[in-house]
Amino acid sequence: MTDSNITSFHPAMFQLTGFPGQEAANHWISIPFCVLYVTAIVGNCTVLCIIWKDRRLHQPMYLFLSMLSVNDLGMSLSTLPTVLSTFCFDFPGITFNACLAQMFFIHSFSFMESGILLAMSFDRFVAICQPLHYAATLTNPRIVRIGLAIVMKSTSTVVPFPFLLQRLPICKGNVLSHAYCLHPDVMRLACADITVNNIYGLFAILITYGVDSVFIVLSYIHILRTVLNIASHEQRLKALNTCVSHICAVLLFYVPTIAVSVLHRFGKRAPPLLHILMSYVYLFVPPVLNPIIYSVKTKEIRKRIFRT
Repeated sequence: MTDSNITSFHPAMFQLTGFPGQEAANHWISIPFCVLYVTAIVGNCTVLCIIWKDRRLHQPMYLFLSMLSVNDLGMSLSTLPTVLSTFCFDFPGITFNACLAQMFFIHSFSFMESGILLAMSFDRFVAICQPLHYAATLTNPRIVRIGLAIVMKSTSTVVPFPFLLQRLPICKGNVLSHAYCLHPDVMRLACADITVNNIYGLFAILITYGVDSVFIVLSYIHILRTVLNIASHEQRLKALNTCVSHICAVLLFYVPTIAVSVLHRFGKRAPPLLHILMSYVYLFVPPVLNPIIYSVKTKEIRKRIFRT
């Protein structure tokens, strides 16, 4: 084959993988996945409906929570078609272009979640450290601009991924490691130099997860300093209690994300099942637990749920 034919070679279909060796139990494995999807969709839609209907909740904290719920819905819906087709209908196939599209949406929503969590930490920073300037700082137009900036930054960071993969010849097979498409998973099937893909993938992670996590930590350092200077013990607890839900959401997102990134780059000898489980945790746990955490820890949302 000529060089031009090699560089343009892509498989017509990718073969998705559930849990290797457990194909006979796919229908049983699909049950917990269906429960997770239903919980994520119903939970996030409930939070959105409550915030939408109650005008008293049209405040910065809840508007950012709405962004998080919309993002979690997007993440769940991005993986739903291929996961259900793999486990429920025993159809583990996806075309090359559809795989690139799914990969784009999964990584975009993941990067957006990191940006939204950073925006929510800024909201808590202003509310606790500069309460007198809270209303003037976080106006509705400014919140809209923050949301648009998060979307633009995340999507522009992910846009090169499909183009970097399209230039590679895929000739090491067509079997992916998961029931959905991820950039590192498709990249490993290339039989050409993937240095550029590796470098840009690391760059995208650093400028997104790395920068966002640093600013989140700095925000909470300032919040902690401010809280410790409050004389009243009750007021300290009250201030910290407003941050508990956000801290849980940050840990739910960043701990699995960091674990998956470390496994992909340094865990070559780790069991394949560990890679698969951590990838599912990274994509499924935050959309499922975020609305539950905020419903339990946020008094206004909890009251409205009980009232409904």
